[in-house]
Amino acid sequence: MTFSSDINEVYDNVTLLHPEARQSSEIRLIGWNIPPDEIIHVPDHWLSYPEPPASMHFMLGLLYVFFTVFSLVGNGLVIWIFSGAKSLRTPSNYFVINLAICDFVMMLKTPVFIYNSFMRGYSLGHFGCQIYGIMGSMTGIGASMTNAFIAYDRYNVITSPLEGKLTKVKAIVMLTFLWIYCIPWTVMPLTEVWGRFVPEGYLTSCTFDYMTDNFDTRLFVGCIFFCSYVMPMTMIIYFYSQIVSHVFAHEKTLREQAKKMNVDSLRSNQGQNKETAEIRIAKAAITICFLFVASWTPYGVMSLIGAFGDKTLLTPGVTMIPACACKLVACIDPYVYAISHPRYRLELQKRLPWLAIDEKEESKETQSTNTTSENAAPTA
Repeated sequence: MTFSSDINEVYDNVTLLHPEARQSSEIRLIGWNIPPDEIIHVPDHWLSYPEPPASMHFMLGLLYVFFTVFSLVGNGLVIWIFSGAKSLRTPSNYFVINLAICDFVMMLKTPVFIYNSFMRGYSLGHFGCQIYGIMGSMTGIGASMTNAFIAYDRYNVITSPLEGKLTKVKAIVMLTFLWIYCIPWTVMPLTEVWGRFVPEGYLTSCTFDYMTDNFDTRLFVGCIFFCSYVMPMTMIIYFYSQIVSHVFAHEKTLREQAKKMNVDSLRSNQGQNKETAEIRIAKAAITICFLFVASWTPYGVMSLIGAFGDKTLLTPGVTMIPACACKLVACIDPYVYAISHPRYRLELQKRLPWLAIDEKEESKETQSTNTTSENAAPTA
């Protein structure tokens, strides 16, 4: 059977299920405009569902407009401030800038989704799908590995403050390795050497193929799940748990020493800083872990269900939830920076005074005392 006859057979099967779908040279399939030569790229699973309401398409399109504006502004400010302010241009903050770039670029692909949503389907076709998949793969895996490297850097700074200090060269080498690591997981599905990028859900977004029922797809999903989720997640949990454990042990030692000396605390700024260091570190660690889990766990679980489980659980509406979760986290990240990083707020106050940020500049003594705690915060 030739390639064209394959398409015609799929076309005939679809129009038998949906007789009203045949219109001139296009198929209007359950609410999506799919040219006949594009059907071959759409997993059969999605074609078996009825037309989603137009209101869902428009609502998701508007939601993504909000996500895009919110994320581009927030992450744009982070990139601008962290790369432009000399006090923030440290090797450790290279990872913060890289994470903001990942989140920023991730949202640059959303015009594809927004256009498809307002056109109610697979309007930009295979080319738009590949652009969406490339940007999603590079930035998604890049963000997960950046979070793991941030955790590693914090761990070294807290547990080995003298020997573990990150140098500029080491930071650049780590970032270079990070992006090289991301390339195969993008090139292989793009060239369809292993895996492929396909539309999912409402056919307005694209991701790795996890629905095709064959060994190659299942192996690809298993490998990318381990390499882009399990491995960075393990690193994040291990390093932050070690940080929290180390800080708690350090605080316990300080309290015991203060008790022996009959003083309330050995910290000179105890009166100014009501919240103990271990609580700040615990909050930072929990925030980092929660954002990563909220961002990628839904996608990970969904891909495993599609490859190894009951595919009927994955309706078009259900599969849009993980996509929204990733975009939401990309919006939240820069504002977490603003809340947790006083030096960032101070620079923002200097450069954009109309924001009316009331951040007092720390004294040299306070900055010195808080250096260790800041280095463990999400954006130090």
